[in-house]
Amino acid sequence: MDDKVKFDIEFPIHASPQLLYQYISTPSGLSEWFSDNVNSRGELFTFIWDDSEEQAKLLSKKSGERIKFRWLNDEDDQSSYFEIRIQVDEITKDVSLMVTDFADEDELDEAKMLWENQISDLKQVLGSV
Repeated sequence: MDDKVKFDIEFPIHASPQLLYQYISTPSGLSEWFSDNVNSRGELFTFIWDDSEEQAKLLSKKSGERIKFRWLNDEDDQSSYFEIRIQVDEITKDVSLMVTDFADEDELDEAKMLWENQISDLKQVLGSV
C-alpha cells in the first residue's frame, strides 16, 4: 500500500469564524457545500453524493475553530484524516479556512482541485465570492 501524502491548502474567506464553523461542523452546514446530504449519529457522519456514500468518524472538534474526520474506508491507514481549520489573522482579522488532507501521490493535484471546487461552493453559499 502506498503511503499517502499530506497536504495543506489555505482558502481566504470573507465570513465570520462563528458562521463558518456552522458550515464545517454540522450535518446541515456540510450538506450545503461538501456533499448532497449529510447524516450524523454520534461520531459517525455519512456523506451522500449522487450515487455513493462515504462514512467518516469525527476524530475531534474545537468549537469555532476546527473539525477533524477520518474516512472509514481508510481504517487500514490510521494516520490519514482530513481537517478543516478556521484561522484568523491577529492583525488584519482576515479569515482563512485551512484544509489538511491526504492523497496518493499520483492523485494529489486531483485532490487539491476537489477541495478548491468544494470551497468555491462554500464561498457561494456564504455569498463571499
